[in-house]
This record gives sequence, C-alpha cells and structure tokens, in this order.
Amino acid sequence: MKNIKIAIRSIGLIFVLLTISATQFLFANPASGLNPGNDEGKVFKAGAATSNITPFLGGGIIGGWGTPEATHIHDELHARCLVMDDGSTKLVFIVADLLGIDQDVTEEAKRIIEKETGIPESNVIISAIHTHSATSAMGEGINRRKWRYGEPFDEYQNFVIRRFADVVRIAVNNLEPARVGWGKGDVPEHVFVRRWLMKPGANVPDPFGGQDRVKMNPGTGNPDMVKPSGETDPEVSFISVQSKEGKPIALLANYSLHYVGGVRGGNISADYFAVFADRIQELLKADRQDPPFVGIMSNGTSGNVNNVNYGGKSKRHAPYEKMRIVAEDVAREVFRVHNKIEFHDWVPLAAASEKLTLKVRKPDPEMIERAKNSLKKPESAKLIHPHEKIYAERLLYFVDWPDQMDVILQAFRIGDLGIATSPFETFTDTGMRIKEKSPFETTFTIELANGYHGYLPTPEQHELGGYETWITTSRVEKDASVKMENKLLEMLSSLK
Repeated sequence: MKNIKIAIRSIGLIFVLLTISATQFLFANPASGLNPGNDEGKVFKAGAATSNITPFLGGGIIGGWGTPEATHIHDELHARCLVMDDGSTKLVFIVADLLGIDQDVTEEAKRIIEKETGIPESNVIISAIHTHSATSAMGEGINRRKWRYGEPFDEYQNFVIRRFADVVRIAVNNLEPARVGWGKGDVPEHVFVRRWLMKPGANVPDPFGGQDRVKMNPGTGNPDMVKPSGETDPEVSFISVQSKEGKPIALLANYSLHYVGGVRGGNISADYFAVFADRIQELLKADRQDPPFVGIMSNGTSGNVNNVNYGGKSKRHAPYEKMRIVAEDVAREVFRVHNKIEFHDWVPLAAASEKLTLKVRKPDPEMIERAKNSLKKPESAKLIHPHEKIYAERLLYFVDWPDQMDVILQAFRIGDLGIATSPFETFTDTGMRIKEKSPFETTFTIELANGYHGYLPTPEQHELGGYETWITTSRVEKDASVKMENKLLEMLSSLK
C-alpha cells in the first residue's frame, strides 16, 4: 500500500512538471498560438512633432466650385507626426492640413524619409485632413485635373515634401521610452449623411444629361427628400502615447466627418481638425512641456457625410463658431474615454503595404461628344445643369488618363489595434464593414492616405447616382470599394 501511495505521488509530481514545462514552451513560442506575455527587457518608444506647411498668400483655395484667392491666414497649416518604435519596428503617421495629396508626392516624401531615417516606406502613412480652406498640393489650376504622375513637382509640392521628411526626423529625435493605449467613444450629434434619396419623379439632373435618384446637400426642408441614402459612423477612435512617468506625448484621433467649414472668404484654415488638436492638449494639461505635446485628428471614412442636418432645422453660426463646437464635443468625448483606457508598456508593431490595380472610369464617345458640344454653348444658353460646363471640361481632361492605375493601401498593427488606409473620399458603409470584419478588437480607417483619387462610393450607391458618383468626381471602377475592402481585410489578417 505504501509503495502504491509513493507511485501516485511520483506520477502527480511528473504531471505537474510536464504542465509547467509545456506552459513555459507555449509562452516562449508565439507560433504555438498563445500570446508571449513576457515583455521583460523590451522598450517601447514614441516621439511626435509638427512642421509648418502654410502656403504663401495669393494661391487659389480649393474645395468649392471656384478657387478664390487666399488673402488671410486664420490659423497656420501643419504636418503633424507621430512615430512609434517597439524596438524592432517603427511606424510613422503624418497627418497634413491639406485637402488632398498626390500619390507621387507621398511616394517622394517616403523615399526621402527612408533614406534619411532608415524607416521603410511601407511603415509610413501620409494622409490629408480634407480642409476646404487650403491651397492645392495636387497641382495648380488645370494641372489638378490632368494626369501628371511622374512629372516635375511645383514649388508648393516640393516644399510640402521636404517638410514631411523634416517632421519625421524631428519626431525620431524626440523618441523616448513610452506607454501606449487606445480607445473609442461616440459623438453622433455632428455627423449626418449628406446624400438624400429623393421622391420618384423629382427633377435631379446630373451634368451629363441624366437623372439621379439622390441629391447631395438637398437643402433643409426640401419637400422632395425621402431619407438619407446611407449611414454615419459616430465613433471617434484614438491612440494615446505618454512617457513612462505619465507625461502626454501625442494623441492621434480619427473621426468620420468630412469637414466643418464656416470660414471667412479668402481665409486659410485647418478647420476643426486643428481646433481639436489644441483642445485635447488643454484637456490633457499638456501645455508648456518639452518636447511639445502633439494633438492630431485624422479623417475617417466620411465621403458621404457632413455636419449639416438636412432633416432638422437650419441654424446660422458665426465664422469658425461651428468648428469650435464640433471640436469641443469630440475632444471632451476622447478625454472622457481617455481617463479609462489601459496603457501598455510594450506592444508589437507591424505594417503591411500593397498596391491595388483598379480600372479608370473612361468616358465613352457619346459622353465626349456631348462634352464638346456643352463647351460650345453660348453664355446665354440654358444649361441642363449648373455645372454642365465644369464637368464637360473635366471630362475632356480625363480622356488622357490611363486605363488603369495602381493605388497604395496600408495596414498597421499596434497591439490589438488595427489601422487601415484608403486613398479615396470613402463612404462610411465601407469603413463600417472593415471595422465589423477586422480580426482586431478595435479598427479604424484613415482616408485620403497615400494619395487622392476622388470619391469611392459603394456599388449600391453608384446605382443611385449623385455628385459623388459622377465620372471624374469618382475616378475608378464601380466595384473598387469592394476590391479595396477585401484587400485591406486580407492585409489586416496577415498582421494579426
């Protein structure tokens, strides 16, 4: 009996030792399927910086139907940068106070960044906020409409490229041991679908002689409105980095709101994005520190969304008042959630970058002939659409575009946070599906990143027509959003 008890104890001891050994093996080998969990000896770093990219006065402000002269600087434009380093991988975010940035401009900036810092081009995301109160970094005048990929850059583009490279170098110089956390809140009161389904039989012409079923910005109280043609994404997501001692270093947020506007004529402004950056700095009590704290707001998937509630009552605001209201509410929600997030001393970083080939929407011979005839109409002639001649001119420039083009897609991993990019003004439907299907616990998409290629409606929205679907406004094939969504989900899965 005594020998049996000893044998049982021995078997139990062997089982315990085998369990401990197996557990040690699993935690030491990530490929086994478990999180390593042991970050001892690993150092996470973060650094941030800003670089002034304010243009000279006298250029044309883009974003509307004309290009009024820039006559005043209300607030300076910046490139805002965050760099993170897990010890083996560095990730870079550059968010620029511009309407959009040409793909070859971002590629040249990344080439210089890699040469001067060693950070691979694939690990750098360069995006625009989409302010409608800045001059063009996509060519001046008609050059903004022409296919100019590979041609020499203009003066402002060269300036912006150099400042992008500089801001990364400064942020790298500011790298220090840090902690990182992320979170998300909801600010539904400032996002509204701007595309409305109209009643059957309502006169909704397009500039090419057809009829649309939806209308962008239909006006408050329009009797022909039925309902919004899509959904909004009320979520504000953010990444926060702070020193080991808890000093705020930077906060990068993402909100799916096109822009706010409400500026005085001729004014240069970074819109509510810059107001948010200032306000979150105040709320985090990050003033008067060295290096300076950097607040950043990137644009989410907001191609069909703006800040006007056409289903409600209109309200007038003083210049800049509304952007301050929006920035205040978004910053306060971020601050509320920020007080509850978990900060990590170390998380793994990873990046993926791929080119996606898409067909260009070329006009057919009938459209080309109609455009030529439109431009021949005398000034006194009645037009089929207020912008008939504008789109006729744009369409004829579009004839010389290639039949297909490669767009750059990227995905970042920061611990269990996934970030995707889109080089388009992307509809929220696409952004919401990426969030839903992503393998990461939290995911958001930065639009207008690594290029500017027009609007990206879903195939369903293309069927409804409307400004965002018009050829030249929407430049790529009608199922491009599906192809981009599938590719981005593949890339996120590869990082997970």
